[in-house]
Amino acid sequence: MKVQGKMWSTLMLLLIFTVVAAGCSSSSGSSNTGTGSASTGQSGSAQTVSKNKKDIVIAINANFITLDPHNTSDTHSITAARTMYEGLMGFDKDMNVVPVLADSYKISDDGLVYTFTLKQNIKFHDGTDFNAEAVKVNLDRIRDEKNNLKMRKSFAKVTKVEAPDAKTVVITLSEPYNAFLNKMAMALIVSPKALKEQAENIGKNPVGTGPFKFKEWVQGDRLVVVKNPDYWQKDLPKVESITFKPVPENGSRIAMLKTGEADFIYPMPTEQVSEVQGDSNIVIDKVDSTIVRYVTLNTMKKPFDNVKVRQAINYAINKDAYIKVVKSGLGAKLDSTMSSKTQYYSKQSGYDYDVEKAKSLLAEAGYPEGFTAEIWGENDSETMKGMQFIQQQLALVGIKLDVKSMEGGTLSEQINSAATPEQAKIQMWYVSWSPSSGDADGATRGLFSSEMFPPAGSNTAYYKNPNVDKWIADANKATDPNQAKTIYADIQKTIWEDAPWVFMGVDQVISGQRSNLSGVKVFPDGSISVRDAEVK
Repeated sequence: MKVQGKMWSTLMLLLIFTVVAAGCSSSSGSSNTGTGSASTGQSGSAQTVSKNKKDIVIAINANFITLDPHNTSDTHSITAARTMYEGLMGFDKDMNVVPVLADSYKISDDGLVYTFTLKQNIKFHDGTDFNAEAVKVNLDRIRDEKNNLKMRKSFAKVTKVEAPDAKTVVITLSEPYNAFLNKMAMALIVSPKALKEQAENIGKNPVGTGPFKFKEWVQGDRLVVVKNPDYWQKDLPKVESITFKPVPENGSRIAMLKTGEADFIYPMPTEQVSEVQGDSNIVIDKVDSTIVRYVTLNTMKKPFDNVKVRQAINYAINKDAYIKVVKSGLGAKLDSTMSSKTQYYSKQSGYDYDVEKAKSLLAEAGYPEGFTAEIWGENDSETMKGMQFIQQQLALVGIKLDVKSMEGGTLSEQINSAATPEQAKIQMWYVSWSPSSGDADGATRGLFSSEMFPPAGSNTAYYKNPNVDKWIADANKATDPNQAKTIYADIQKTIWEDAPWVFMGVDQVISGQRSNLSGVKVFPDGSISVRDAEVK
């Protein structure tokens, strides 16, 4: 049986290579034609980019959703926000938390009071003073339930924010929260004047203290930020402007990099890495990431309300083949609810590829002939390729998937429009997640707590387990790292067995850039740092 299993896997892998390659070739050809026409009008600016060494273009694979830093959940929007905004705390290249707008901080012995001393003589892009009152306005906005901002849940334990003087902020918690500094690093500070004047339009008119200022955002085409000449740090940006261009089609992004129309692309199409590695004009960078790839299964909808069905789907997909076919071998199987690069990771075992086991579980669940379902995902090339792979794999056990790809904003609207879990239309969603806050809580609570059903969070599996809910709360209160590690191990084991996800893979972060560009870096969470960008 083992020999037959290997032969069958090899044959299926060859078949999948053929089908996926044919599908992607057709799609690529169509998309390239359209992009070629559009780039003709951009050729002048592309030449300017390469000549003046002051303006760079970064091509990414999807649109930004919002520029409101308090309401972001996608990594691209976080990237955009961090070019213009800063927080009291921030992250270095290894995702360690470091002071930014705060000069220093101290935490009370009981873990309930955080006192931040702020840097002085800093102004927002609109000339408004940065001070303790500005911080209080921002945190009050995040905490206000009426605003229904995505970041609110991260500050649910805050009972009081005080500004006793212009350079001091005192934050009191209802109970210890060991991830609080990481959450503060995510709380980027907006000009209070802009918040008052722009109100709900702040997501399209950002005003921060960062090294770059907002110029324009044409949804679906470009976001342009320009150097802040009055930046509070002495080391000003070395480029005059950065243009982010959403380019979903892989072939178009790599073509832009080759011609110099783009100075930096992310993600670098994995299937193109070997092709350009000998090109002296292009540099490829690979970083082990915290980005996990998975499929959420709506546990409140039939047939996904049956744990045997969810487990069967996990057995039915060959994760090794997935890494080879979809990720071109650049990645690893996901063996827990989080990446091994994430705090308090605990490795799990099981769900090795086993078609017969999958069929047996489906029969036990009452679906011996399988069933039909929809799988959602964004419309970029690699996501499409991943959904096609999953579709082909599940067909072998009788599960027929209808693949529905959407632009990121449309998909987000579809997911977050349901007022109650019962109204949610989502069945399966092929997606990635990275804890941009750099902590285990960021990889757990927003995805698996029953308080985090959309639109409050990203628990699109509508997963609810009372033990997991309790353990998440206990882990957050733990001041002893060893205790937190033990609790998170229990959480991961339980979720793994409950299988609200199809556990797919962990990305390697791969970016491509022109060899004369330096200082642009993709962090392990998939966000792009442009602070030190320079064209030589």
